[in-house]
Amino acid sequence: METDLNFQIGDAGASDTIPVSAGSCKKGSHILLKGNPCKITEVSTSKTGKHGHAKASITGIDIFTGKKHQDIAPTSHNLMQPVVVKKDYHLIQIEEDNFVSLMDEEGVIREDLCLDPQGDEIHSKIREDFFSNKELMVTVLKCMQKEKIISSKEVSV
Repeated sequence: METDLNFQIGDAGASDTIPVSAGSCKKGSHILLKGNPCKITEVSTSKTGKHGHAKASITGIDIFTGKKHQDIAPTSHNLMQPVVVKKDYHLIQIEEDNFVSLMDEEGVIREDLCLDPQGDEIHSKIREDFFSNKELMVTVLKCMQKEKIISSKEVSV
């Protein structure tokens, strides 16, 4: 019996998150708060009490939705830090259904991201600038198998 194996895509098997100590969390870094990837806006620690561990109170803003999340954990315990990747693409086209065509530095084109001009000010500005015949580079944030266009800048030709 012959088995055909298809290895079209490769993955190093790396995790979407890495463990970090709650006591080592710093403002500006990323952490999972209640299952949501967040950028930390505030960290405060309490002293060791009569019943044990010092605690860290961590507040963060969801990197995709902008919602505020808060969690408290003992400083000696591990929390999960999401692996966050940013990549720049050249904006080629915006379709009527708001799907975008993007090209990276290697010339690879992708058409799987969508703008939300009604729900996102950045996306409405990108759409407005693109249809004003401006050459744009957009930054795509990738974290935990989710992706979103988070910013744009005009490119001088």
